[in-house]
Amino acid sequence: MSQFPETELILSPENRVYHINLRSEDIADDVIVVGDQHRVAQISSYFSKIDFKTDHREFITHTGIYNGKRITVLSTGIGTDNIDIVLNELDAAVNINLETRELNPKHRKLNIIRLGTSGALQGDIPVNGLVASSHGIGLDGLLNFYEGWKTINENEISEEFIKHTNWQKNLPYPYCVAASKILLDKFKENLHVGITATAPGFYGPQGRQIRLKSSAPNLNELLTSFKLGDHKITNFEMETSALYGLGKLLDHECLTVCVIIANRVRKEFTSDYKKSVEILIENCLNKLSN
Repeated sequence: MSQFPETELILSPENRVYHINLRSEDIADDVIVVGDQHRVAQISSYFSKIDFKTDHREFITHTGIYNGKRITVLSTGIGTDNIDIVLNELDAAVNINLETRELNPKHRKLNIIRLGTSGALQGDIPVNGLVASSHGIGLDGLLNFYEGWKTINENEISEEFIKHTNWQKNLPYPYCVAASKILLDKFKENLHVGITATAPGFYGPQGRQIRLKSSAPNLNELLTSFKLGDHKITNFEMETSALYGLGKLLDHECLTVCVIIANRVRKEFTSDYKKSVEILIENCLNKLSN
């Protein structure tokens, strides 16, 4: 069996996958990923027991027990570039023998649930409402760098999106990947469900303008008005498309659930950010452990 070279699979001196500083035994089968480092401790404060902690750069991990279930919480930082690191390294930690650098004979599948904050693109989704992402449509271009992405792409949604938005040819192809049906069915009760648009930035790529003007100033209106059958774009954030794309290529189950902290259509923002995040955490921990 061939070995993964040191330049491709980078390990620490302790034989941990480099950026996230983890080995297989540190990682539960159910992994919650969050953007904010401080949210890791906020979630693990609900655990009855924490049996593992580590941190390296922006990647903080706590593994422990909630309602009898072992769960790992890992911070990713912001953006699809960080998701690229985390998904590849989580998979390497659980599916490669880090001593021999060889692929394990049996694949270990993870359930990876992103808990995030987001802005709603539909007027009827209230602030503090929860949205489960049925699909991630990537405006970031990350998945286009991976062989096999076309085999998992939701071509009809991508092509209709290109037509609807008159997508600029200088921008990356907007790939689209579906959520794990298993996880979506488990979490979607009493949640809003729809397509999540994933942007490669917070300002211009999401239609915000301060000193720099956006090259697509009507993008948000086009996202809000997009419709294909029962599909519509519910919210905007910066990680889901990469999570879904890499997760599916690597054969893991992935889902994003976001709490709405702003409604971009109604120009409303949450009055209590901490409470909004607590609503998200409590809802999803209970669904994950039941």
